[in-house]
Amino acid sequence: MKKKLLYQNYFVVTFSIFLVYGILYIFTKRGIPCVIHKITGLYCPGCGITRMFISLFKLNIYQAFRYNPLVFILLIMCIIYFLADFLKFKISKTHIKLPKSIYIILLIIVILFGILRNIPLFSYLAPTIVN
Repeated sequence: MKKKLLYQNYFVVTFSIFLVYGILYIFTKRGIPCVIHKITGLYCPGCGITRMFISLFKLNIYQAFRYNPLVFILLIMCIIYFLADFLKFKISKTHIKLPKSIYIILLIIVILFGILRNIPLFSYLAPTIVN
């Protein structure tokens, strides 16, 4: 019961933070600048996330994808995982447990994405505004 409550609270708090931040951004047009990009001029794996969520709020799906393709895909995967886990818990009272190798693979993918989006050959991975 405690674990279930913690799980639900984590989701509600995370969703609420993103929602409030998105609403504040829409009204103030001020986001949190990326420190790594400010200092180095390089795009980190998280660059474009704020603009991605704002585009999602505006239902501009393609633009959201162009701002940060990795996080966009991971967001879809997380939603699918949470829905599957929720359904499994409702049916069998157990949660889906991911193997540790999944987390290692995700870390490697995030690092590679951060490197590749700064190489001119892969410039399509950088945050891009679509006209």
